[in-house]
Amino acid sequence: MGETMKRENSLRSLESLLDIAYAQLVSEHPAAAGFFSETALTRPQPNMTVRALVESLDEFDLSDCGMSAEGIRESFLSYMDRIEGLSRAQMPVVREVTVLGGIDKGGQAEELELTVRAGEVACVVGPTGSGKSRFLEDIEYLAQGDTPTRRRILINGHAPNLSVRHAVESKIVAQLSQSMVFVMDLPVRSFLRLHAESKMMPDSLIDETVERAIACANDLAGEAFSPDTSLTVLSGGQSRALMIADLAFISTSPIVLIDEIENAGVDRKRALDLLMCNDKIVFVVTHDPLIALIGDKRLIIGNGGVRTVIEPSAAERKNAGVLHALDERLMELRRRVRAGERIDFDMTAFMGAVASAEGKG
Repeated sequence: MGETMKRENSLRSLESLLDIAYAQLVSEHPAAAGFFSETALTRPQPNMTVRALVESLDEFDLSDCGMSAEGIRESFLSYMDRIEGLSRAQMPVVREVTVLGGIDKGGQAEELELTVRAGEVACVVGPTGSGKSRFLEDIEYLAQGDTPTRRRILINGHAPNLSVRHAVESKIVAQLSQSMVFVMDLPVRSFLRLHAESKMMPDSLIDETVERAIACANDLAGEAFSPDTSLTVLSGGQSRALMIADLAFISTSPIVLIDEIENAGVDRKRALDLLMCNDKIVFVVTHDPLIALIGDKRLIIGNGGVRTVIEPSAAERKNAGVLHALDERLMELRRRVRAGERIDFDMTAFMGAVASAEGKG
């Protein structure tokens, strides 16, 4: 009963929107224009109010939209109530994530209390079948001892409440899986705009943000694509690059889970650097020694449990610089092979640049 009264009060407070000139309405509430697109109603003239528009409809107009005049008014108010609710929904500020150990596949206690902070990357490594994906699933679910591992996930030192765990509009965890298949046949720019609008990004920022995301995705991918390219024709690497850029520039989720970024066909170090610069908390499953060494923490998983947590030493940071230089050389070779060039030059001299990178982190 209390929820019903609260909703009725909310709708009454929105009734004033029915009497605002349409030009002013969409200026103050840009999402209002979406109601007319979704219901196929003719938009009011700039100086006309929504109430006046509804009152001007005859029986044939009402028949076309399948609603009564009162139904249109109620639908408009409900629509605006939902939109305003989305804009008020605040994404919780996540400063750190703590994973408290549960049990491994054999039922043995997992001695673990791991904290990862904003702007840090935790790399999850271990043999195939060791439980790496299950670890990511526990974080995605914000587990509270209610998964097979019995792990508990704390946000800023506290157990998240049910509204955070089961949120849809303000989900704090985003995941990038190994397989990326788009079923929505939209141009890249339109897809990113829709996502930005769904996150209630101000109109004045959308175009610039979308263009930055596309430029970033092209920078990460091996082969560029245009803003008008359909999602369904993107390659696997291009799709992953697009979603990494989307996570960095548009997604508001502060926690990002990535499953084997080395299989994405993208510049993986730059991708992680991008997410770190945007203060995301990143957990990445990897078999790649370069990614493992540049992470802030390395979780070694076996038999379903975290066996060890390693923080890279100064020597490992130094070796990461050497691996990065080697990786850049290998990426250049891939580029030349794709371009149809011969690889018949002095490979020893070509790879010699790696030695000069020693000591660079």
